Amino acid sequence: MAQPSPSSVTVPDGFTLHTENTSHILLPSNNEAFLNPIQEFNRDLSVATIRAWSELSNKTKEERWRQTREKKLEKMGKLDDVSAPLPLAAAADTGDTIDTTSDPARYRPFKFVILEALSATGLRSIRYAKEIPLVKYVIANDLSSSAIAAMTRNVELNGLGGAPAAEGSGHGAEQNQAKVRVNEGDARTLMYSHSPERSRVDVVDLDPYGTAAPFIDAAVQCITDGGLLCVTCTDLSVLATNNYPEKCYSNYGGVSVKAEYSHEVALRLVLHTISTSAARYGRYIQPLLSLSIDFYVRLFVRVQTAPVEVKKLASKTSIYYACSGCQSFYEQPLGRMTERVNDRSGNTTTLFKTHVGPPVSEKCPECGAPLHVAGPMWNGPIHDPQFIGGILEHLESSEDKYGTSTRMKGMLTVAKEELSAPFYFTPSRVASFFHCTCPSLDEIASALLHAGHQVSRSHAVPGSLKTTAARRDLHDVYRSWVKTHPVKMEKIPPNSPARTLLQKEPSVEANFTSHPLTVTQSSKIKLVRYQPNPTPNWGPATRAESGTKRKRHEKDE
Repeated sequence: MAQPSPSSVTVPDGFTLHTENTSHILLPSNNEAFLNPIQEFNRDLSVATIRAWSELSNKTKEERWRQTREKKLEKMGKLDDVSAPLPLAAAADTGDTIDTTSDPARYRPFKFVILEALSATGLRSIRYAKEIPLVKYVIANDLSSSAIAAMTRNVELNGLGGAPAAEGSGHGAEQNQAKVRVNEGDARTLMYSHSPERSRVDVVDLDPYGTAAPFIDAAVQCITDGGLLCVTCTDLSVLATNNYPEKCYSNYGGVSVKAEYSHEVALRLVLHTISTSAARYGRYIQPLLSLSIDFYVRLFVRVQTAPVEVKKLASKTSIYYACSGCQSFYEQPLGRMTERVNDRSGNTTTLFKTHVGPPVSEKCPECGAPLHVAGPMWNGPIHDPQFIGGILEHLESSEDKYGTSTRMKGMLTVAKEELSAPFYFTPSRVASFFHCTCPSLDEIASALLHAGHQVSRSHAVPGSLKTTAARRDLHDVYRSWVKTHPVKMEKIPPNSPARTLLQKEPSVEANFTSHPLTVTQSSKIKLVRYQPNPTPNWGPATRAESGTKRKRHEKDE
């Protein structure tokens, strides 16, 4: 079916036409279905990331296919004949990735199924179906009947419709030829219906209005081994502050912290929720890309099955003691791993044990202020640099296909270089603890590099840095700075944390001379890491009204 152009679309009364990339949708003026235009960056990023994941998955599957094929040919004595086809019985052993209808010696790319649990207008599902080459089909689900009507209308508008799919039907139903299959029902019920191994989907996208916590348990069960879970949470008032610790714990199994690095804490809390949910079913996660963006967090996580990897989860989970004065933090892992070598066989055995603690007393060793507990949360890497490199390679050749490609390139470049160590800091905020003038970003980074520590930028906050240095080492840099940029001590209260910080002598004198490693890829080019305000009062949009609420409003009028 030919794809419509904006000029050829007839817009009915009471609707407006919204175009994003090559997709067009009709939006009802009565707010029946939710769409936030500012989330175009989220949708662009999701399309590019799922494409990168599918290409990586196909490389892995093709390598397995070739290895299996070589073993079969070797048994048949035809290893030298690289074009020799496998017998049908042998080909079946390798799965459905051998094209026996045309050239059995050629690998057939694996096509995958996406389930968007909360589709609203269907724009995201439509874009996935049109812009990702290897998508078999997309299941677009919503509980709202008005959203289903909007979705069905938009799917047909983009030429992706077909016979409707029955709720909970397996994704191998050949009788349905729609590229986007609209389903009306509860997202959790739908995902649980796909939890049996033979009916699992390859990608699950959770993009709710608010928290994704209620959907995560069902999501981690219905994904194929090695599949991709995409999660958005917009409740940063819960995740990135300490205003609602009881709500944060009930949603994510941990509490946040009142500190400038709270947006990274938010990412690690969500990763903790996903990892513990997956572990209950013998599955573990590999974070590929975790971003704090504007008013929400967006995470892309690979889900795999391996009970031995699940045993490592306790050592990848920590509680943190965060200082209420200078924001120093001290890590308390929940578990530890040790390796023991068998003297006779030489084999290595991994032992899992509890961790000693606590790592610090009830007062901060740096400034003497009280410590607050944060977590438990994920303490491992939040990005996979090699995977992000694949997204950037795709973006370099396809910049014109994404309306927010400039910002995507900026954030992904910073994320690729970002250290896995928690957490970031901003030089100006640390300077405020000392009541001193603020060194430049280059001076602080250079001093840490000269001292033998690693340094990177953080994607989460403008002007922020991450380092492998302990807070004591970072504070020593500022104590050295204060020696040449004196502080007026008479203006600092006697019992303040700042006076305690300043009274200590630095263990080494910092070298603020510019270090060559402060110039990275993200600093060589001008990167748009943060999106300019596209509209007045932009941010989280208003939730779509339910049919009952809308009728009540009409009656009141």
